Amino acid sequence: MPMIAYPCLWLQPPTSNYTPCQAENTPFVFSRKNRIFAFEKSAIFQRLYMKKQHTISDSNTLRQRIEALPKDAILFRSDFPEYHAEFVGATLSELTEAGVLVKMAQGIYAKPKRSRFGVVQPSVDKVAQAIASRDHAQIIPSGITALNILGLSTQVPMTYTYLTTGSERIIQLAHRQLILKRGVPKNFCYSTRLIALLVQALRALKQDHVGEEEHQIIQQLILKEPNKGALIKDVNKMPAWMKHIVKPMLNEESDGKVVGKK
Repeated sequence: MPMIAYPCLWLQPPTSNYTPCQAENTPFVFSRKNRIFAFEKSAIFQRLYMKKQHTISDSNTLRQRIEALPKDAILFRSDFPEYHAEFVGATLSELTEAGVLVKMAQGIYAKPKRSRFGVVQPSVDKVAQAIASRDHAQIIPSGITALNILGLSTQVPMTYTYLTTGSERIIQLAHRQLILKRGVPKNFCYSTRLIALLVQALRALKQDHVGEEEHQIIQQLILKEPNKGALIKDVNKMPAWMKHIVKPMLNEESDGKVVGKK
């Protein structure tokens, strides 16, 4: 007896004395050229149906997870390895179109804050920290970025540069650029963020450009550092000319003096 082809299924053709009442317990039985197909009874149909239901459930779950994130959160397309990459991409695109997310760069999204002036996107530093956390890497702002963070420069950089123990890359963020450059291990030997930043800032500023105003700013930063023991150890690790500038401030701080350049 020949077999009848049907998408996803092979079935025997019905006998000539078949009557519709035989199909009363078969859902969605239909006739086509005197052949009966009971697709819903097949195991293939059940698998397809369950897969569709599973996809709907996954979609709701993923959306709920993203919508539950706090404002100003950074997320990556790679944050959801338990889902298929195309499915994650489609969900992120839908949430971006709906205004729940904003796309910061390729594969990087944020759940922005909102003010009366509109959408407030996360800072470049927050994006850089999120990338470092994802990659299990350390980062340190360098150059003009470090100067700006410490208040040693009022210039707002369009390019933000960080040293990293991870992979080098350039990331375009709207009208700003984030550059991650591979740093040598000695840049990451400091236990206080202040000294790690100060080394990078002074390196960019150069010794001849450290004047009275810069001394006052550095002194105020030293006063605010809570971990004095770690601070002293870190100052001793600084390059010689930087240590010559900063170390006297530790002694003058303990004497309660206001420091200016001598």
